[in-house]
Amino acid sequence: MIWLQFIVLLTMILIGSRLKGIGLGLMGVLGMFIYVQVFRLRPTEPPQDVMLIILSIVTTAATLQAAGGLDYLVSIAERVIRRNPKQITFVAPITTYVLCLFAGTAHIVYSLLPIIAEVSAKKRIRPERPLSASVIASHLALTGSPMSAATAALAAILAYPGASIDVMKVCIPACLLGVLASCASVYKMGKELNQDPEFLERMKDPEFAKSLESEDDANIKELKPGAKISVAIFGIAIFMILIGGAFPHLVPEMAEGSANFSVNADGSLKMVTIIEVVTLSAAALIMLITKTSPAEITKASLFTSMASAVVSVFGVVWMSSTFMANNEPVIKELMGTITASYPWLFAVAIFIMGMLMFSQSATTKTMMPLGLTLGLANPSLIAMFPAVNSDFFLPGYPTLLAAINFDRTGSTKIGKYVLNHSFMIPGLVGIAVAIIVGFILIGLLGIGK
Repeated sequence: MIWLQFIVLLTMILIGSRLKGIGLGLMGVLGMFIYVQVFRLRPTEPPQDVMLIILSIVTTAATLQAAGGLDYLVSIAERVIRRNPKQITFVAPITTYVLCLFAGTAHIVYSLLPIIAEVSAKKRIRPERPLSASVIASHLALTGSPMSAATAALAAILAYPGASIDVMKVCIPACLLGVLASCASVYKMGKELNQDPEFLERMKDPEFAKSLESEDDANIKELKPGAKISVAIFGIAIFMILIGGAFPHLVPEMAEGSANFSVNADGSLKMVTIIEVVTLSAAALIMLITKTSPAEITKASLFTSMASAVVSVFGVVWMSSTFMANNEPVIKELMGTITASYPWLFAVAIFIMGMLMFSQSATTKTMMPLGLTLGLANPSLIAMFPAVNSDFFLPGYPTLLAAINFDRTGSTKIGKYVLNHSFMIPGLVGIAVAIIVGFILIGLLGIGK
């Protein structure tokens, strides 16, 4: 019976991943309907913590976007990239990583991709190289960012004092080295642009050739008056979350009593509560101080994407957790022996689930509790955390498609066999290096001892 249930799980995820957007979440709820009606499985609790984390963090990021703060951050990144055109294969991904790490969202990369594509093409550097590495960098930045829903979800699952700080101490340097490894892996990828037949064919078009000969003048976009203030408030919110995670004794404590969604039994506030209160308070201050209207916030592209993310996490995580909870003894028997002998194989399982779910937070919420159930130690799960970034493997994720569309030279592409696309090598290299470095760092830092 477990195999029939597993087939239902995979079928819903595969169909949902092809539908994109809220399709994944809706197919997850359909899977729940089948589990309850056909297999009579007992539903688990929906992933309320992750859903509220996504709602809080993305609403704050959308407020930052509406106030002009994201435009200000992108303008800084653009200047950095344009000032170092010859080293764009390294500069662009690193800049992307830092920007997405601060903002806690990979969606910022959409603003940088056309800049990266144009600067590299004009300098006759194959755009495929910096574009592919930058997309992977935008994903890796989410595993470690204090403003990322995936990082907050992992800290909530590990649920020990200082968990969020441990995740950042390990994953930020590990993923940064993973980004550098990705850059190195694509440094000589493909033919040089001036030797690429497709590019040479396009250069026969006089208008196309003229556009690449024009000067590298940045498009100056007028910033909103409150842009810099909104970034400052957003930065303070990040700092407060870091302080709350690193020094829990500084966080107000309530009277002891029964634990609930927000408070532990000893009266300490849960990290989820701290993140939600701080981020949404920051959003309120940005709105008030910069005079940003609520209507502008709800119209922001990030706010729209939040609805899709919440529905997706709700459906697919609820379905996955129900399957695993009702089959826990069998799963432990099947995977327990293997992971006990070869713990690193669980990272492969995370990677596979991540490439099907197209969501770091959903993959984290689905797989990390399973890792704890199988007896994997907290430090090992932290080191394996970058494996949730496998959404590049099947070339359907929006950031990948955007990079392909912005590359006017045609060098960034999906290959004849689908999986031999431009992002495969930097993605595999980046994640593998990040996980290896993560395991090294948990030993050097003595995490878990």
